[in-house]
Amino acid sequence: MKKYILFLFALVIVSCSKDDFSEQKSLESKVVVEGWIEEGDYAEVLLSSSIPVTDVIDSTNVLNHVIRSAKITISDGLTSEVLRVKNDKNRVPPFVYYGSVLKGESGKKYSLKVEYLNRQIEAVTTIPKSVKLQSAEYVKKNASDTTGYIFVKFDDPLDEKNYYQIATKIDGEEPIFVPSFYGNLDDKNFEKASVSVQINRGVLLFPKTKFTPYFADGDLIYVKLRTQNKDALDFWNSWQNEIVNSRNPIYPANTSLKSNVTGGIGIWAGYGQSTIIVKTPPKK
Repeated sequence: MKKYILFLFALVIVSCSKDDFSEQKSLESKVVVEGWIEEGDYAEVLLSSSIPVTDVIDSTNVLNHVIRSAKITISDGLTSEVLRVKNDKNRVPPFVYYGSVLKGESGKKYSLKVEYLNRQIEAVTTIPKSVKLQSAEYVKKNASDTTGYIFVKFDDPLDEKNYYQIATKIDGEEPIFVPSFYGNLDDKNFEKASVSVQINRGVLLFPKTKFTPYFADGDLIYVKLRTQNKDALDFWNSWQNEIVNSRNPIYPANTSLKSNVTGGIGIWAGYGQSTIIVKTPPKK
């Protein structure tokens, strides 16, 4: 199986404009955090040090910036656990800090503390209530087409403020859920409680260099509806904007990425979740 780089690790270049390259090269690198805890699941965190803008970004250089020796502690205020590192050969980088004690619960607050060398990085998140995904359907424009899009339906609770992210994972091709392109939603934009929306396939940054927004016959597609907090929505919207606006859409500059992490950059997010599996027609 091909190895896939996770989202933030393709963005771990030092924040600066092109005019500041020489100045920024001498600055201390930043610790980059990509962490999450979903309802009903354990925490996962990835750590790296930022890569200078002028460096070549490939799998070897990314591996050189992975942080494997940090101490990461998460807590719900009553119970704490130190995450362990495991090797996942389907990912680049292949090292993931993961939990096995604290399972995500809706409404609970989770703190993250990273201790690395003389640095301390902290963040706090809350897991919002999950919203059930009512349906997910593979739809083609023409019956003879071999590609199509996914249409999802769910009911947005009227008495709650919700932010959403829709993500997909193609079985046997993608080892992780990939945020759908334009799949971050704010319920203030919904005209009614019953929501129906088309989702496009997201951008998986590395090693793929070709973006295809559609799905294809033969795909077994996992579709996940996440509820998220405003800071996560802001982060993922800024990430998507970098993809859209960057001259190089594969390695966007992180000059305007939002972050809820103090002492570093990145995201520590709690998610509600609901998943449906979509089977497409056999590939001809």
